[in-house]
Amino acid sequence: MDMRILAKISRQACAALVGVSLVFLVGGCGKDDQSVGENGEAVRVVTIGHAGPLTGPIAHLGKDNENGVRLAIQEANEAGMVIAGENIRFEMVSEDDEGNPQKGTVVAQKIVDAKVAGVIGHLNSGTTIPASKIYHDAGVAQISPSATNVDYTNQGYNTAFRVMANDAQQGVVLGKFAVGKLNAKTIAVIDDRSAYGKGLADQFELAAKAAGGEIITREFTDMSKTDFTAILTRIKGMNPDLVFCGCLDSQTGPMMKQIRNLGLTSTFLSGDGCQTKQFLTLAGEEGEGAYASSPGVPLASMPDGPAFTEKYTKEFKQEIQLYAPYAYDATNTLIAAMVKADSFDSAVYLPVLAEIKHQGVSATVQFDEKGDIKGGAISLYKVTDGQWEYIETVGGGD
Repeated sequence: MDMRILAKISRQACAALVGVSLVFLVGGCGKDDQSVGENGEAVRVVTIGHAGPLTGPIAHLGKDNENGVRLAIQEANEAGMVIAGENIRFEMVSEDDEGNPQKGTVVAQKIVDAKVAGVIGHLNSGTTIPASKIYHDAGVAQISPSATNVDYTNQGYNTAFRVMANDAQQGVVLGKFAVGKLNAKTIAVIDDRSAYGKGLADQFELAAKAAGGEIITREFTDMSKTDFTAILTRIKGMNPDLVFCGCLDSQTGPMMKQIRNLGLTSTFLSGDGCQTKQFLTLAGEEGEGAYASSPGVPLASMPDGPAFTEKYTKEFKQEIQLYAPYAYDATNTLIAAMVKADSFDSAVYLPVLAEIKHQGVSATVQFDEKGDIKGGAISLYKVTDGQWEYIETVGGGD
């Protein structure tokens, strides 16, 4: 064969190989991925990130959030979405941040590098806040279903949103409830020094004082502790009317057992991190009489709460822990903004997301200028006969 012809063939073969390589490179770029659907049609894969604690003491809450995202994505794919003239299939990239702020930033960068179209998460305020800068710098929309610390949306990031009431709203309700409804004149406050626990305790303390209550001590622990004997012994000596704790269920459950075992008779009050089925399990009989708040209305009273509960339990063969409806709503709100903007590019759909009005399971999702949900409601509960009994809802549609 003529060497010139051989050289030409070799050049053509190399060009073809480069082309194939480029196709594979583009095919691995997260939201730019293309594949073939069941009927042979071209499908654009759009990736949505999720981050939360999937291992450790509050993994049950992280998995609950993840399931909410998974269910929303599954239903969107079943409905058949078309964005920018392309058939869309959503996929989830889920990462375990362990509820650790340092791990949270590592996970956030990993999610950004996966070229996601948007992020649902994180669960904890302590991970959500530092991660939010990474998402903002990358121009990636982030909706937290459960982070309540006010600092998250006070940073001025146009990428940061949340679908439940924040600690300022919750703390005011709890403080007024403690003094006005539970008649607490002297109060001991405990928090876990996390962004969530300290943030909620700070807001509660301000509201309780404004309502006429006296904070007689402020005690601290950290998220790794489950023995609170020393703290509770000090508090018992002060005999407060009420003990308020800004901690999650992995700590408030054991704490309730220790409170009652020490003979401390003070009323116990906490926030949404305590108002879970896991708290009931961990606290056992000693949890009887405890009070807690939770953003939003009771699941059974949510617009589509019963239907969502049925779908969730059928799909995952387990009960809802707490935040799954909010994770589900956050995902559907994100997708609704993409559809309305006719784009899965954050730069294009972000302004639409900021102005969206989406009817979710938990509420009608609309955001204020900071990215907080408008009209956030707070509900109050008491453990009665081993179950969380609904008391009242403050705010929202009231």
